[in-house]
Amino acid sequence: MAYAFVLLKQSESRSSGRPSRLEKLAKAPDFDLLAHDGTKLTSSDLTGKIWVVNFIFTRCQGPCPLITSRMAELQQQIARSKVKDIQLISITVDPDYDTKEVLANYAEQIGADPSLWKFLTGPRGQVESLIRKGYLQPLAEGGEEGSVHSARFVVVDREGWMRSFPDGNDPEVVQKLLMDIGDLLRESPTRNP
Repeated sequence: MAYAFVLLKQSESRSSGRPSRLEKLAKAPDFDLLAHDGTKLTSSDLTGKIWVVNFIFTRCQGPCPLITSRMAELQQQIARSKVKDIQLISITVDPDYDTKEVLANYAEQIGADPSLWKFLTGPRGQVESLIRKGYLQPLAEGGEEGSVHSARFVVVDREGWMRSFPDGNDPEVVQKLLMDIGDLLRESPTRNP
């Protein structure tokens, strides 16, 4: 883990402006969702930031606790590096249950820093479309267990391009996410005319 932390920190100090090894896979979707802290978060709020998205629900007994713990580990590494302009986002796949209050309690329990990590909810149809059509991730009703959803993270660059989809079940996913973020930090930041 120390290697990934050093890689992330070095990338901030050496913005080379060179192209990344990560291809631009697809444009990230536009969204307007409610965050656990009661604020609205839109895709346009993230322009100029690198963001990492995952999909969870608070009652999940499957992969969500593992995915959430990996996002928490990523949050610690980013906070320790003091690198700016990175946003972590967890979108609930169970918006009917996961209200902003439920998400706020969940975020507090796991130690999420609201300045770095947002938990988002919205109308079911909007969330499902966002995940399936926008982030290109599978989502299906799982019956009593809740939704069956992707365990992948989505890494989005400063210009809103999805650049990688690391598997949250991979034991080295945090290191891979930090390397992807470091690679994107070395790219030239978006210039406003």
